[in-house]
Amino acid sequence: MPRYAESPSELPSMADTLSVSGLEFMQNILAGKFSGPPIGRTLNYALARVEEGLVEFRGTPEFSSTNPMGTLHGGWYGTLLDSAMACAVMTRVPKGSVYTTLEYKVNILRSIPLGMEISCIGTCQHAGRSTGIAIGEIRGLEDGKLYATGSTTCIIMAMTPKG
Repeated sequence: MPRYAESPSELPSMADTLSVSGLEFMQNILAGKFSGPPIGRTLNYALARVEEGLVEFRGTPEFSSTNPMGTLHGGWYGTLLDSAMACAVMTRVPKGSVYTTLEYKVNILRSIPLGMEISCIGTCQHAGRSTGIAIGEIRGLEDGKLYATGSTTCIIMAMTPKG
């Protein structure tokens, strides 16, 4: 079961991150060996599945994530999709490297009802020496409907240990 960091010192160190492949890093978060990101607690979502090239988060939007009109804020969709797509790229990053999102796009198709559990799946389409590309979907677990899609480009960086 994933756990969330309560303080910066509980996040994996850079040495810990670089000591494993991206797939192992994500598997360690899923297994609770490494802390997951605090934003997961804030926005009520968690890592649910990790495979090479694929990551699934599950979450449930709550009132605290609404806009002034009382509907789910677009940032919730964007955060879930960014997490799933970028982490899917991470599963293809070699040991000694890290990634970060360069840009992402979100298409919101319909409003997710508050309190409905969703699945957000990111799939890595390409991971090269310096660039990763992924797509994502948010679907309702109860109704199977597609609520949003996304795409991302990430930069993959080989790191050298500080001496």
